[in-house]
Amino acid sequence: MLGPRRRTRFGLGAQQRITQRRDFERLLRQGVRRNLSGYTFFVARREEGSARLGLLVSRRHSPKAVHRNAIKRSVREAFRLERPELGPVDLLVRPPYDAEPGREMIACLRLLLAKVGK
Repeated sequence: MLGPRRRTRFGLGAQQRITQRRDFERLLRQGVRRNLSGYTFFVARREEGSARLGLLVSRRHSPKAVHRNAIKRSVREAFRLERPELGPVDLLVRPPYDAEPGREMIACLRLLLAKVGK
């Protein structure tokens, strides 16, 4: 036996997420709003640190929590893959109401995040 194996976690830690209400409100009021392919992005540059993500997914996106959670997982995965190129930025993402989670959504979001991060 080789010893205990540690699983690598690919999720977003607390430093990569926007969790506080005041940060959400600041981005909604003062962030630069960009609409691309049905997605709404609220962007605010920061002095230092890594990119942080906030999500705006409501019951209007889907009445089923399972579907809303799948949308959020897809957005988080695209953000996780593009985060190193984004730099120090706070980013709120609201997907289109007819968004379908999956590989196509992740691929589309990766392209959009590259545009937003510039």
